[in-house]
Amino acid sequence: MDNGPVRLLLTSDTHVPGRARLLPAELLEQIERADAVLHAGDWVDAATLDLLEARARRLVAVYGNNDGPALRERLPEVARAELGGLRFGVVHETGPARGRERRCAERFPELDVLVFGHSHIPWDTVADGGLRLLNPGSPTDRRRQPYCTYMTAVAARGQLTEVGLHRLPPRRP
Repeated sequence: MDNGPVRLLLTSDTHVPGRARLLPAELLEQIERADAVLHAGDWVDAATLDLLEARARRLVAVYGNNDGPALRERLPEVARAELGGLRFGVVHETGPARGRERRCAERFPELDVLVFGHSHIPWDTVADGGLRLLNPGSPTDRRRQPYCTYMTAVAARGQLTEVGLHRLPPRRP
């Protein structure tokens, strides 16, 4: 994509059907609005990947530690894309929170933005050197967080703007 505005949806750790039978309706609506969807792994089932491939204009995605051979055959461990003039990377795990910025900046010196998952804990920081690290949390498993979450952002002319963390309503039993 060129340097024009690119609406992004960032998600991870969907864990369908383990943590939820289906993706939340609000997340599915956001997929339709996004120019690109970045998914940082732990899909668990191939049907969710199929769904996002069918609905997303562009999907940049990786496998996670809970994804079996069928998903690992279809997805890389690290994905890269240029969107709105920014160099994005997507990976599932980045290790412990302590030292994350330094480790990621050393591992991915060529990136502007790194989207990651695994912890289910939203994260938005900037490493020395300018690498922006974003974890959208999980739309289906809030773990130790008060809400299930996902992120949206706009990439344009080499800038990332309108980064928003969105809380999803509690699931009904």
